[in-house]
Amino acid sequence: MVYLTFFLAATLLVYGILNVGTKKKEHVDKRVSVYITGGHDKKDQIEEKGEQLSFYERFFKPGLNDFKKSFKKRMPGEKEAKIERKLERAGFPFGMTPVDFRLLQAATSIVFPIIFAGYSMLLGLGSSTVFFGVLAGIALGNMFPHFYLKQKTKYREKMALRELPDTLDLLTVSLEAGLGFDAAVSKLVSKKEGILAEEFQRSLEEMRLGKLRREALGGVRDRLEGVDPVKNFISSILQAEKLGIGMVQVLRAQSIEVREQRRQRAEEAAMKAPIKMLFPLVLFIFPSLFIVLLGPVVMQFIKGF
Repeated sequence: MVYLTFFLAATLLVYGILNVGTKKKEHVDKRVSVYITGGHDKKDQIEEKGEQLSFYERFFKPGLNDFKKSFKKRMPGEKEAKIERKLERAGFPFGMTPVDFRLLQAATSIVFPIIFAGYSMLLGLGSSTVFFGVLAGIALGNMFPHFYLKQKTKYREKMALRELPDTLDLLTVSLEAGLGFDAAVSKLVSKKEGILAEEFQRSLEEMRLGKLRREALGGVRDRLEGVDPVKNFISSILQAEKLGIGMVQVLRAQSIEVREQRRQRAEEAAMKAPIKMLFPLVLFIFPSLFIVLLGPVVMQFIKGF
């Protein structure tokens, strides 16, 4: 009963916040319409746009945005930068911002204990077990978003490592055909999809906005800092640009090295395969095989007695 009361109170609180935020948004829209068009044409446009929006966008999203802004003001800048760094390495999943991450962490820290407590009460466990279940739910809810970002980062780094050899080959061919480095990267982005293509697309956009090539490529290296071959590749490009060395020679050498490393990783994975197959064989295959082969013999032996 206590948890149900808490849940209802939290629901009413969120609804009140969203309702206030929606009224604020409507007030702002009205003032904008008065300022721009005297309050007639713009108002009609806003009402028409409101009719086209979904229920969530009309009633919940404005209040949620206002709540995020107020939450961001209370969020320490150092912690926000640290979370943004993690989100950047994870590729900003679902377009998540540091504020979204903290709100998700708060939500999971509330939902997980309720689930754990409700499940414990359904099983008829004691109050002490319910209490420890709530504590475990709080801990898991707090750690779950961090765990998700960590797994997302590992996946991105794994995919970037897998895409690197083909990326180097395409860049090398483009440079040998007479394209400049920026044009070769643009060709790569238009021809390929994946983590590296997205990162180079972002670097091109940053360079168009005035950022130096060294800074833009350095950002790619920082976002994929867990992939040593990518870091070495970017560092080689920056070093070649600084010393005036031909990009084609550098990329060709990097391509050979990366392909050799991929071959070594494949051989290493092949050597580990028998060990990984041992446990499924012992736990699942061998018992079934023994039952099929020895089962009839055992049955005949039992019938003989």
